Amino acid sequence: MQKKWCINLCALAAVVGLSACSDKEVGDVSLGLFTTKDIKIDALQDPDIPGVTCHISSIEANLDLSDPSDSAIACRQTGPITAAMLSNIDTSDSDDVIFKKSKSIFFKNMKVRRIFDAKSQTLIYLTYSTKETSGSYKHSLSTVPLWGTQAYSAQPASD
Repeated sequence: MQKKWCINLCALAAVVGLSACSDKEVGDVSLGLFTTKDIKIDALQDPDIPGVTCHISSIEANLDLSDPSDSAIACRQTGPITAAMLSNIDTSDSDDVIFKKSKSIFFKNMKVRRIFDAKSQTLIYLTYSTKETSGSYKHSLSTVPLWGTQAYSAQPASD
């Protein structure tokens, strides 16, 4: 009975471990020999604007119930951005959540939101934690200007 229990537990651990692997992961940096924390770097292509790729780094603590809230984001134009792509996105101030990743078994998530600044014709990508840490929410920001793309309009939207 104990052997069967051990085998089932090992199988469950393997499934959980493999499910944590991301096909979007492009890098993994160990923070040292005496820690179980690693910096994971994921590549995220905007689902509505495939000409934008964001790289997000965050800390994963393999043996903890909750990962640290710190993250960083850098987004760049990696392909064409057209007016047709922009017509498919939410251009209101409420923005779109384009990525969400669980950072804890207790409702903490890391989210990436896309906001379109029509006046400066810039896509803004904001990553943040949904749980307050030390009195503030951890967040990071990156922008992709539309200048030089097919989506750029010489007459920006008025207020």
